Amino acid sequence: MISIDTVYQRVLAIINKENRGYLTPQDFNLFANQAQLEIFEQYFFDLNQYGRIKENNTEYANLYKIIEEKLSKFKKEANLTYSTDYFQLPSDFHKLGTVIYNNTVEVEKVDRKQLMDYQGSKLTQPDTLNPLYIQNATSSSNNWGLKIYPTTINANISCTYVRKPVAVEWAYTNVAGTALYNASNSTNFELHESEEVGLVFKILLYAGLNIKEADVIQIADAKETKKITQEKS
Repeated sequence: MISIDTVYQRVLAIINKENRGYLTPQDFNLFANQAQLEIFEQYFFDLNQYGRIKENNTEYANLYKIIEEKLSKFKKEANLTYSTDYFQLPSDFHKLGTVIYNNTVEVEKVDRKQLMDYQGSKLTQPDTLNPLYIQNATSSSNNWGLKIYPTTINANISCTYVRKPVAVEWAYTNVAGTALYNASNSTNFELHESEEVGLVFKILLYAGLNIKEADVIQIADAKETKKITQEKS
């Protein structure tokens, strides 16, 4: 967990060091959530990249395992609810892992063309031993869901998935025109503690654009680029 107040105060300290303007709590919250999502999404690209690199057996320098550790708190399992003709995915769903039938059979993901090919042959038609699924918006709502084949399966479907990070908020109480931090109503970052510096840099980038300060943008961009280069070199 990373303190939302710590990040906010550091961002303000850098912006206000030379009287370069003020970042409102509303703008900070907007930028903070965007920064968190950017870092979170980067994990999946990094996993793909590091997975192609020869494994580093050094205990604390295996980049693939480091990203896996950062994602571990977001990994969940859930039993899915059947609704009309789809199994509903959890409301906090972000990326799907493994779909399982009856706790023992892995359900294979296919697209519609593949499904037609499977269904066109008696040898490959889906059954309870070899079920298939397609992922799409449900027929009853805009939420993502899974349609399982054979369609006689309407229960006992579970999945592993990666959930979304909870939206952050720096909450405050207005006292004589001054925003005072309200810890009880605030929501901290869920990202790994090592991402604190990256969050500050990314938020500074957005803040610099917002207050139209080119040097703030340049400083934040340079520091973030240096951090990324060090991590990937």
